[in-house]
Amino acid sequence: MASSKEYLEFILGQLSGLNDITYRAMMGEFVIYYRGKIVGGIYDDRLLVKPVKSAISYMPTVSYELPYEGAKEMLLVDEVDNKEFLTGLFNAMYEELPTPKSKKKK
Repeated sequence: MASSKEYLEFILGQLSGLNDITYRAMMGEFVIYYRGKIVGGIYDDRLLVKPVKSAISYMPTVSYELPYEGAKEMLLVDEVDNKEFLTGLFNAMYEELPTPKSKKKK
């Protein structure tokens, strides 16, 4: 099942307090970037983030979910209605997220 554009827009609205939030559509789902780093994505209308230590400690109850079959487990964010929580989560995670690999020119 693909994620809806409406859910994406809701999540982007919840993250509107952060600068440089971008996304990329991929196979009916959406990958979410914060300041150029992949934080997670929207899969089947669920916000999932990378399971970095800061995210695990930031969320009171951690639930692991598969974004799609064959993928690595990610953390389900339950508190999507809380703007402050989401902003804090993304800020807490940023330093721990891997820097994107630069693409090699052909």
